[in-house]
This record gives sequence, structure tokens and C-alpha cells, in this order.
Amino acid sequence: MNSIQLLAGYIPGAIGRVAELHGTYYSRYWDFGLFFEAKVATELSEFLSRLDKTRDGFWVAEDNGKIAGSVSIDGIEGKTKGARLRWFIVDPSMHGRGTGRMLMREAVEFCKTANHSKIYLTTFAGLDPAKHLYESFGFILCEEWEDAHWGKPVTAQRFELDLTR
Repeated sequence: MNSIQLLAGYIPGAIGRVAELHGTYYSRYWDFGLFFEAKVATELSEFLSRLDKTRDGFWVAEDNGKIAGSVSIDGIEGKTKGARLRWFIVDPSMHGRGTGRMLMREAVEFCKTANHSKIYLTTFAGLDPAKHLYESFGFILCEEWEDAHWGKPVTAQRFELDLTR
């Protein structure tokens, strides 16, 4: 029985829990530290403070009352750069249960309904299960570069999904 529910919009505790999920996962598996977790919390807070439901979306996956994942669509530059998929994460204890696919499907469908012509996301090389999921939805790797804006050097990547096809 699947106990996962998707909830849309801000819910109390979401900023802290999403920052915690990012902070613990990326610290444990990628040695990211305070800089990265603070960046997630600060930018997510700013985003939710200006969320416009006609162009932006924020969803959490809740499992038995606890936030177990999230995804966001930031459409502020939707007419120029495209809608940006951000803060996509699933608690490692939930991996392999379809939670990431549910979140991704919700975000892509929202972009279609909101008439965004393109979705893009930035990530880094080595997150192979996420890359596989992005590609299963039609995202294409468009660019790679060396970058340290996550708090340590990585090979950054940009994926795009053209919704006009």
C-alpha cells in the first residue's frame, strides 16, 4: 500500500525539512557542508515568499505525515529562459518507491498547464539515478562546466525539456 501523498504549496515546516533533506544527503554522499545547506534554505525561503501559483509550483511528498521529498518549478523567467526545476530531492529511505517519479510527473504536468515552453534544471555529474529519471521524462543534457557554486568543485550540468514538441 502506497502511503505517499503529494501536497502542493507551502506547508509548515517545509523549508526546514527540504533544507534538511538536501543538507544531510549531500553532506553524507558528496561532502557538501554548511554553505550548501544555507544556500538551499535561503533560496527556497525567497522562492516561497514570492510564489505565484500561475507560474510557480512547490510540491512535497508526504509519507505518514513526514515530508519525504520535494520539487519546485520557478517560472519567474519562464518567458525567457524557461521554467526552472529546483529543490528536487527524495529521502534515501524512499528511493525505489516511485516518489521521485510522482514528484517529477507533477512538476512537468504543471509546466504544461502553465504554458511553459521549456523546463530546465541544473545539477552535477554523478547523480546517475536522478539523471536517468530526468532522461526518462525527455530531458536532454545540454551543457557541462566546472563550477563551485554548490560549495565545492563539481562538473555542473544543465538539462532541458522542450514542451513544444
